[in-house]
Amino acid sequence: MSRMRLAAVCLLAASLNAQSRFTVTFSFAQSATPLDGRLLLMLAPSDKSEPRFQVAPDTPAPALIFGIDVDGWKPGQAAVFDASVFGFPIRSLAQVPPGKYRAQALLHRYEIFRRSDGHAVKLPMDRGEGQKWNRAPGNLFSTPVAIDFDPNKAGAQVIALDKTIPPIEPPKDTRYIKHVRIQSERLTKFWGRPMHLGANVLLPEGWESHTGARYPLVIFHGHFPHTFTGFRETPPDPDLKPDYSERFKMHGYNRIQQEYAYQFYKDWTGPNFPRVILIEIQHANPYYDDSYAVNSANVGPYGDAIVHELIPYLEKRFRGLGQGWSRSLYGGSTGGWEALAAQVFYPDDFNGCYAACPDPIDFRAYTLVNIYEHANAYYMDSKFKRTPRPGKRNSLGEVSATIEEQNHLELALGTRSRSGEQWDIWEAVYSPVGADGYPKRIFDKLTGTMDREVAGYWREHYDLGYILKRDWGRIGGKLEGKIHIYCGDMDSYYLNNAVYLVEEFLKSARDPYYGGEVEYGDRAEHCWNGDHTRPNAISRLRYHQMFIPRIAERILKTAPAGADVTSWRY
Repeated sequence: MSRMRLAAVCLLAASLNAQSRFTVTFSFAQSATPLDGRLLLMLAPSDKSEPRFQVAPDTPAPALIFGIDVDGWKPGQAAVFDASVFGFPIRSLAQVPPGKYRAQALLHRYEIFRRSDGHAVKLPMDRGEGQKWNRAPGNLFSTPVAIDFDPNKAGAQVIALDKTIPPIEPPKDTRYIKHVRIQSERLTKFWGRPMHLGANVLLPEGWESHTGARYPLVIFHGHFPHTFTGFRETPPDPDLKPDYSERFKMHGYNRIQQEYAYQFYKDWTGPNFPRVILIEIQHANPYYDDSYAVNSANVGPYGDAIVHELIPYLEKRFRGLGQGWSRSLYGGSTGGWEALAAQVFYPDDFNGCYAACPDPIDFRAYTLVNIYEHANAYYMDSKFKRTPRPGKRNSLGEVSATIEEQNHLELALGTRSRSGEQWDIWEAVYSPVGADGYPKRIFDKLTGTMDREVAGYWREHYDLGYILKRDWGRIGGKLEGKIHIYCGDMDSYYLNNAVYLVEEFLKSARDPYYGGEVEYGDRAEHCWNGDHTRPNAISRLRYHQMFIPRIAERILKTAPAGADVTSWRY
């Protein structure tokens, strides 16, 4: 930020609210060069953890967060937070109730990317953490301090960024788990700098000794995986202190996770489990912890990079069969959308997808928004009342956040779709590029007003329900028997609504009939995956045991004549 601009900001702040403000600085010890990024100020009413870990839209008393963009911010210069700065869940510092808080500031650092489309954009590079602003190595932050804050009290609270988040140690390979990272030619060209794809690879029992075997490849899609979790070669730790899962209302859930991870190891290495190569893909990018595994005008050609670069590399290195009939996909939530999208966009390259609780697969039900008909994403269309659209619920229908609240948190975290959160990555993946080089908004982030032109682009490129119907005559024969979708009928984010719409088409489709399955869990929240015998808290720990046997069975039934269906069956 230039001295002239910084002076103007300070003058504006003083005129808007001379009574209360915060000033934030960093020193030459952190960086001798000016920095770009999103500067965040957090005020937490609780001391249960650092304020940076208490930011959420769906808890009763989250940390308050305010954000400003800084460009060319120099060591020693003061960045000012005053009443004009947008915040969540309270919009302005002038509205914060007087009281005791723990204050903390953090700079989420941006870098300049000079893309092949001619745009230069400032974004946060992933640094091994999976695009988590509060944990990203290299980000500067301050030691939390206790303050008495009164918006009407004269003076400024001064905060110095005195710490840097350290690098993350890379995970170590084991006998079964290998960590792979390759530079992608396609992504490097798009982003104008070296860009990489990674994978956590779980090798089948006997891979080392059965050197003549070649294996099917199974992709477990989901959010950024630092290493392969849910696989434990030793029994649960007897000294593990039980925790409490607020999500599942269960004590000792950490112990349960270790028990099921150890059980998976025993199943995986047991005599009757299918021998396949199981991978999790690392495709964190400057917008999110994952690319959605498709080609995108803003995020880049991740679909082609995964299918045509990463997968062939892994199959060659680890002796995969290397054919579409021998590859399958499954995943939940984001991973559920990716599994279905990859199957639809690359119908010859995969032999089945199992999509659990997928992100919206039909944009007539973009959670609770019909992007083609609704005028506003935040409020139901009405001339005489203002009814908010819910964003998150539990199995009883109790709402903990609205769509507006979820998006206003993102707006505080970052402008121009740079929050690194859910609604912004949908926008980054699905939208065309705006004149400024950033994604075009599907709706105004502050007001919720929809953009019909952007909605039309989304429909033609990423609305899976629409694309299936539009292209069924061309791809239907390639998808027969390959589509399997599972969702709770009380999904926390209303994702079941889009599944209903896609199911309606699939069950009406002919020449051919789709030949898969769509199932719903009674009163099941996010993320139900088709298991009618166990609660979500347990079934989510058993994706592999649920789907890999089904995948192996389908491969054996559909393998072409002369295909290798024996070397990997031992």
